Amino acid sequence: MRIVFALLLAFACAAVAQADIWKWVDANGDVHLVDSKTAIYTWVDERGDVHYADTPGHEGAVSVELIWVSKGTLEEPEQAEEDSGSSFAFEGETPAQRAEREQAEAYYCKRATEIYDSYVNAPQLYKTNEKGEREYLSEEEMEQTIAETRAKKDEACR
Repeated sequence: MRIVFALLLAFACAAVAQADIWKWVDANGDVHLVDSKTAIYTWVDERGDVHYADTPGHEGAVSVELIWVSKGTLEEPEQAEEDSGSSFAFEGETPAQRAEREQAEAYYCKRATEIYDSYVNAPQLYKTNEKGEREYLSEEEMEQTIAETRAKKDEACR
């Protein structure tokens, strides 16, 4: 009986050690990695400070999108031995998981680049108000939006 309990405990510890890693971006565009799929809400207060919590405790709080990165731990990734390029493998990541992660990263980079390029090439940018009407951005707002979009593209394509 003790042997069975010890084996079950060992398997449980091993399962915990290889959790899924999720990526999310806060209201300032900073990337965070977490090992739980618990809902996360983020908001910026009146002073410009970014906050996040597991409950929407503020009227401006928005739920973040958790993007699966890989199986593994939150420790620094190790450089893959067989790879001489700039890509890396997380500890415990199989070649199939790595390929899936790299494919997802390439998709997000491509999509972020498309959005950025569309903003740069647009004659004018607008946002839709609560009534569904277009509100055109000022030149300063356009520049800020394009800069923010470029930062997101750079983050997605690193």
